[in-house]
Amino acid sequence: MSQLESLNPTALPAEDEALRTDVRSFLAQALTGIPAHIRARAWSGYDPAFSRELGRRGWLGITLPREYGGGGRSAYARYVLVEEFLNVGAPVGSHWIADRQSAPLILKFGTEAQKQRYLPPICKGESFFCIGMSEPNAGSDLASVRTRAVRNDAGWLLNGQKIWTTNAFHCHYMIALVRTSGEAKDRQQGLSQLIVDLSLPGVTVRPITDQSGDSHFCEVFFDNVQLAPDALIGEEGAGWAQVTAELAFERSGPERLYSSIVLFEEWLAYVRTPAGHTPAAQRLAGKIVTQLAPLRALSLAITEKLTRGESPVVEAALVKDLGTGVEQLIPYAIADDLASRTDPNIPLELLHTLHYVTQVAPSYSLRGGTRDILRGMIARGLGLR
Repeated sequence: MSQLESLNPTALPAEDEALRTDVRSFLAQALTGIPAHIRARAWSGYDPAFSRELGRRGWLGITLPREYGGGGRSAYARYVLVEEFLNVGAPVGSHWIADRQSAPLILKFGTEAQKQRYLPPICKGESFFCIGMSEPNAGSDLASVRTRAVRNDAGWLLNGQKIWTTNAFHCHYMIALVRTSGEAKDRQQGLSQLIVDLSLPGVTVRPITDQSGDSHFCEVFFDNVQLAPDALIGEEGAGWAQVTAELAFERSGPERLYSSIVLFEEWLAYVRTPAGHTPAAQRLAGKIVTQLAPLRALSLAITEKLTRGESPVVEAALVKDLGTGVEQLIPYAIADDLASRTDPNIPLELLHTLHYVTQVAPSYSLRGGTRDILRGMIARGLGLR
């Protein structure tokens, strides 16, 4: 029996579906006048004031217990919120990592003091986190971590480097996967997770400009960074198991389906006009929707597992891999459609948005785990290797 046979169709509970009305009304006002090519950045967009407003409305940390400032709701409620944010391209990048995975990780593995310290500011949209996993010269091999933290009288002394760290230059903290014992050849053994205050002496953050002109990816250097004893989250040496559980949150949500959705909506608006409607465009729209619909159902089924406290790592890898395929199909298929037309009045904003999404789409199959790594995980889950 493969792990994937346990997935069942899941419907959103009515009380969570009911969130959409208020969220849509708020977003319609908050995003008025923001062009599609800006909104297409969605979960890489940085707007701390917007994040604080979401926190004020109780829409951050909605799955966290109320005693830590959360909403005490299920993962379904967060699914509805995220789906609405992404569908319109809300600038959620400020709080994104903290809300999606850092807070659940701290809730599951952190001490009571860590929960009291870190979770309430996350829920208010006042504390931003990034993920310190990837390292230079390691490719997709996450287990070959060389960044090292050594115990000393003051806590932990941290040295090393992380790369492709999203929005690190805007964040207050990083949860870093580091080696606390052994060597890189020891692979998953001896890895731990530490909470790193990025304002500490010895931390250097350098943005990396990509081909679109964005610079949300960063490299982060640690040069004798002194961390307190309570920087360790969870158990020393249990970092690999903790990261594996964390990745289920990263790979299974709507952001693995909707990275190109603002472009798709902009194109659909054109296709619905007399000048833009063609039989070929109608067929293409149907092709994209018929791929998105079952993937959304699969993503919801994984959310149901998360509500039960499970860690559906293999299923999440499947959503991420298949979702990436659709996300990358959208800009390339739309480009082909527009190139086949003779209409001289294709909306400039549609072309501008297409230009941006086409440039960033190659990164979709890198972030959150490369396609080769994910397919290896899926194959093992299916019993094929």
